[in-house]
Amino acid sequence: MSPTFRALRVRNYRIYAIGSFISNIGTWMQNTAQAWLVLVLTGSGSALGITVALQLLPTLLLSPIGGVIADQFPKRTVLRIMQVGMAVPAAILGVLAVTGVVQAWHVYVLAFVFGIGRALEAPARQAFVAEMVGREDLGNAVALNSASFNAGRLIGPGVAGMLIAAFGAGVVGTGWVIVLNAASYAAAFLALQVMDVKRLTPTALISRRSRAVREGIAYVRTRPDLVLVLACVLCLGGFGMNFQITSALMATDEFGKGAQEFGILGSVLAVGSFFGALLAARRARPRLRLVVGGGMLFAVLQTVSGLMPTFTTYALVLPLLGLSVLTVITSANALVQLTSAPEMRGRVASIFLMLAIGSVPLTAPIVGWLGEEFGARVALVSTGVATGLGIGLAAIWFLRQRDRTGKSVAGGDGSFELGQLVG
Repeated sequence: MSPTFRALRVRNYRIYAIGSFISNIGTWMQNTAQAWLVLVLTGSGSALGITVALQLLPTLLLSPIGGVIADQFPKRTVLRIMQVGMAVPAAILGVLAVTGVVQAWHVYVLAFVFGIGRALEAPARQAFVAEMVGREDLGNAVALNSASFNAGRLIGPGVAGMLIAAFGAGVVGTGWVIVLNAASYAAAFLALQVMDVKRLTPTALISRRSRAVREGIAYVRTRPDLVLVLACVLCLGGFGMNFQITSALMATDEFGKGAQEFGILGSVLAVGSFFGALLAARRARPRLRLVVGGGMLFAVLQTVSGLMPTFTTYALVLPLLGLSVLTVITSANALVQLTSAPEMRGRVASIFLMLAIGSVPLTAPIVGWLGEEFGARVALVSTGVATGLGIGLAAIWFLRQRDRTGKSVAGGDGSFELGQLVG
């Protein structure tokens, strides 16, 4: 088997990957449909920013709790429960839209409820990969998960755009798309249900104690390499990963396009994201310099995208933008998984998710406001500059820490040295 797909030789992981892929397509269909629904109902970039913020806010608030749950309870059980927890609010929103009674506040509330389910599910999902494939294939499996997520991103927005357009680009069309996403969670649930439990290698569960979250934070503080990785994903999440807002505003306000073109932009971005994840899958061990360098490249491309004069030239930059951001996120995720102590993996993964995804709601309303008041181009250029500045400062801090403390930075099992990570 090709080294790019070597984790698929594990039966349980193959089953998991199929179910996740179907669910990922549905997720991206809903993301596109929900964004379009908000624009149809309100015509406001700020409202779109609020929706994105509410959906991602639970990741910021609840990820540490999700990490503790992942370390205290069987991860497969947590994942099965959370599939239902995410399907229900999606189904309710879809039905409200199909029946034509949906209002903006319905979207806000259900986006927040959906976000709670995702915040509690994500750390268990991240940590569960190691139980399926083991350490040897862990980095590859993490990268393939990102590839699957972005393959869904490649397919989902385009399909959603076509379906919405087929129903007249109105509220009802978005509802049917969201209903389809609710149904897609059945695939992920079934995959978890039919796994061979005997072939899993679960990590030891920690006891239930009140200091579990603080222990995870204290562990990260002792690891300058993890602090740098997390700082990079914080900058990307907080300043750069507002594509739902920026692409929607670029498509509608700057270029005068409709739902189908908006969906195409999402799929075009996913082309680069998909190949970025596949390239990461070929690496046996990701390196810190790839995270930092990829983050700086993303900052440049984000700035350049805001200067593109036409819909076509803007679309041509998006694959490169997707390639750079997924190279960083996938490599950072693999580093977190590979170098964290097994008993800390769920909690460190939760901090990773809190910063990478949970930081978005802090800036999404600002990005939406910038796009509405000053134009989408200003929003893109300013966030690109902020991303580069943040990553640059984090890298300078890390180099000073290295010079002050020496070159050895042990991973979770003591097998990783700084030279392996940055050399």
